[in-house]
Amino acid sequence: MLENYLMIHKSILPAYYEKVLQARRLMESGKVREVSQAVRQVGISRSTYYKYKDFIFEPADVAGERRAVLSMMLTHAPGVLSALLARISQAEASVLTIAQSPPVHGQASVTLSLEIGAMNAPLAELLEALKKLPGVENLRLLAVE
Repeated sequence: MLENYLMIHKSILPAYYEKVLQARRLMESGKVREVSQAVRQVGISRSTYYKYKDFIFEPADVAGERRAVLSMMLTHAPGVLSALLARISQAEASVLTIAQSPPVHGQASVTLSLEIGAMNAPLAELLEALKKLPGVENLRLLAVE
């Protein structure tokens, strides 16, 4: 999965990429509550924000630490989350946070932030293994720091 990413100096990219990051920072910091406020402040359209928000990330400023944020849908069944966490533990990644919505129509939205600096295998391998677990659907890598 990581083979789909490039590291590019922002000076050669269109300015709206940086503005998407600025809008995301405004939302994450709580300075604004709605996307429409954030995009208005940074000067981009909502469609530009939504088109690129899941594809533009910033590298971490902290050396030695690596983190990843994953989003997925889990089937509401006994053992699904437990199997997911066990597989993450086998890879020697640490779970930093778990955010899970209540199940709707038998599925719950789950977002995990992981410490991946000490993993015993590449992140791409872990992601592929997690995708194969029963009950795990729509797994997406949201960010890597």
